[in-house]
Amino acid sequence: MSIGTLPPYCENYLIRKRFPTKSVKLGLLELGGAAPIRIQSMTTTDTMDTSASVAQSIRMIDIGCEIVRLTAPSKNEAENLREIKRELVALGYDVPLVADIHFTPNAAELAAKIVEKVRINPGNYADKKKFEEIEYTEESYQAELNRIEEKFTPLVNICKEHGTVMRIGTNHGSLSDRILSKYGDTPEGMVESAMEFLRICRKNDYNEIVLSMKASNTLVMVQAYRLLVATMKADGMNYPLHLGVTEAGDGEDGRIKSAVGIGALLEDGLGDTIRVSLTEAPEAEIPVAQRLLEKHLDSSKDYVFPEQAILLTYDPYSYNRRVSNEAGKLGGHHVPVVVADLSKIETIKPSHFFGFGYSYSVPLDKWNITDSAADILYLGRQQLNFETPGTLMILCDFDVWKEKYSTKSGYFPLVSKSESAEFNTNDIFFVNHSAEDLATDYLKRTPHAIVVLESKYRNLTQLIRNIRVNLANNKINNPVILTSTVLSSDPDTFQLWTSSDLGSSFIDGFGDGVWLSGAVPAQLINSTSFGILQATRTRISKTEYISCPSCGRTLFDLQETTAKIRSRTSHLKGVKIGIMGCIVNGPGEMADADYGYVGTRPGKIHLYKEKEVVRKNVDESEAVDALIELIREHGDWIDPVTN
Repeated sequence: MSIGTLPPYCENYLIRKRFPTKSVKLGLLELGGAAPIRIQSMTTTDTMDTSASVAQSIRMIDIGCEIVRLTAPSKNEAENLREIKRELVALGYDVPLVADIHFTPNAAELAAKIVEKVRINPGNYADKKKFEEIEYTEESYQAELNRIEEKFTPLVNICKEHGTVMRIGTNHGSLSDRILSKYGDTPEGMVESAMEFLRICRKNDYNEIVLSMKASNTLVMVQAYRLLVATMKADGMNYPLHLGVTEAGDGEDGRIKSAVGIGALLEDGLGDTIRVSLTEAPEAEIPVAQRLLEKHLDSSKDYVFPEQAILLTYDPYSYNRRVSNEAGKLGGHHVPVVVADLSKIETIKPSHFFGFGYSYSVPLDKWNITDSAADILYLGRQQLNFETPGTLMILCDFDVWKEKYSTKSGYFPLVSKSESAEFNTNDIFFVNHSAEDLATDYLKRTPHAIVVLESKYRNLTQLIRNIRVNLANNKINNPVILTSTVLSSDPDTFQLWTSSDLGSSFIDGFGDGVWLSGAVPAQLINSTSFGILQATRTRISKTEYISCPSCGRTLFDLQETTAKIRSRTSHLKGVKIGIMGCIVNGPGEMADADYGYVGTRPGKIHLYKEKEVVRKNVDESEAVDALIELIREHGDWIDPVTN
């Protein structure tokens, strides 16, 4: 079945309805079906260190982790899962354990007899990645599938016999050479990678399965999950989904990236268990997952759509930016803009601009502008008594603009729908428009009006989607700024909820700007705005770090190393650096990074340029300097600016 003939990937494009999956049992825990969305994480300890693994598992469980995953890279670790489980049960903890398997079928077969769930990666369970492009005939491709079936079927039969659940977990960074050769580095290839293994399970009448489609690229991740669900629905399947953005990174970037990807899917009712993958202690992942889920558990503040179906006017399985009219520095070929809001400050001073990327030097009488400087400043009814940077657009309420700034270059009015009638065809102005208001014909008269799309309702994803379809059906191409207001003063809640609000729309190519409001400092609002655009790859304003969460396979201190690399390279705008603790996903994720830093054995690092290893077994003490030198050699290094 072609992508164009697939059923909708979610139950309703306008109404948040959970995709009805089958239920699987992990010991006493139900996953999927009517069960709550489960939160899980993964230990960072050596699985052979029983006491450390038990202690960390307990810390995770005590703050809300419902499923604990541990790495089992060999039979030794798989066997020791028995001892870890025994000690946890003795201490009163019966949370299900998951064995994470890469490359080692014999470890998977042993672990499946001990723990409640095994995770296998179809990209490396029966294959070794060499980045080779192979020409297959129909016969030779089938021969490869037969080889995989022979290697995989024993695990299927063991899981079936012991009632063990299996997660077939596709990773974008570790697709097999076979899949890459036939489908390329695509969501379609990710789905087919899982389907090859799923067909073997079904052939053997084994259905205790969970599926995942992880990627560090949020666009690929969201598109792959959507395509997976549509493919399942076409074939009458409904296996539970494990959601996660892999190698999301740490700190603010990791949280925003996770919320953009996971949140986009939760908004459409997809997902039965989530794992937020941060380059931090696993205990730090649980509260982030809990806050992200909170947003999707309360529908009391949702706009109630009438029961109706809509046809999408865009392809949800690939990225194409909506074509919009150019209006000044917005729309057209311009990257999405960021709006800063100083309307609630009575006397605005140059020092207030620092929060959104500008600093004023009094001795030099000059503005310094960072790469994360807002493009538009909203004054509301306030006024300025000093000159602003020439690159900054100033927005104010209509009556103030009309009285004070109508003849001043760079100043624009924010008007209501009724006030828009006062403007001519070629005028550039901003108009407030409620996302639930589908009366948009007035915009046809003023194609350069910039729509500020706002709503008091919680289900912004659906409201924005609905009006996008309305604009397309009416052939209205005005630029649109997307807004989100989250009044929590908690920084994590603000970042997670706004990212979840707007992530799906930017992933789908809709939005010419972002305007966030909240009860947090201006600097956090600004960094979150740019973070959402960076995470959706619609505007790159800083270095991107593709950094895996620690686990028992990690060969160096990921948090310390990531911080060290970030301190030396954070000024390299647009450069993507992968920091991987081991070779499981490292080489694959290098294909999406410009440079890679990958642990290969204790104290030794391989350095990559894209997917090619260029320096092997560099001493860890010298590896960061060697990475800088590699970046310099390829012309991507610039010296940091010092003030």
